[in-house]
Amino acid sequence: MATFTFAATDTTSNALSRTLHLLASNQTIQDQLRAEVTEALSKHAGDIPYDDLHTLPLMDAICRETLRLYPPITRVMRVARKDIMLPLSTPIKGVDGREMDSILVPKDTKIIVSIINANRDPLLWGPDSLEWKPERWLSPLPEALHEAHLPGIYSHLMTFLGGGRACIGFKFSQLEMKVILATLIKHFRFYPSKKEIVWQMTGITTPTVKGSPEQPQLPLRMELVDGEA
Repeated sequence: MATFTFAATDTTSNALSRTLHLLASNQTIQDQLRAEVTEALSKHAGDIPYDDLHTLPLMDAICRETLRLYPPITRVMRVARKDIMLPLSTPIKGVDGREMDSILVPKDTKIIVSIINANRDPLLWGPDSLEWKPERWLSPLPEALHEAHLPGIYSHLMTFLGGGRACIGFKFSQLEMKVILATLIKHFRFYPSKKEIVWQMTGITTPTVKGSPEQPQLPLRMELVDGEA
């Protein structure tokens, strides 16, 4: 029951915080997003239907790129239920010098899955894999990414994991992010605060102000968009 109650809440709020922080630091992209949302609102008399909101190109690209580069949960632990041979994407050399393309994982082995490294692998995403570039989602993705067959349930990413233990709230999370972003970006402009933001790599990545690591917060400067009352 706890899973149903808390799915897509803390993680989504932190993903939204990261998105707003990035938009505040990238005014050109923020203006482009505002123009896209404003046009959609005008087209639909101020109430964007779900299907249209879900497919706004730049909105979708911004959300995907933020969840790629800055997954709210950066790692998880899993336990092997049985002995398995784990295939490797590229061969490695063992301590005896032999080349191996798979390794034995015994039953009950604890495995740490690095979500953030899977999402940032330059062999899959290219040399700019550490850059926040929403526009990468507006053109075909690298062929190497398609060939890798990552098991994630969302956009070749491990952000929401995959298989039977994948995040059950990932659809709700996407909708919530887009609804809130569309509402806020129409009415407000966001600018960085003068305070230095430090993202704590805890269970869920959390924004804090330098010097106050124990208090989650993300101060931003805001102003009304021209024409707003």
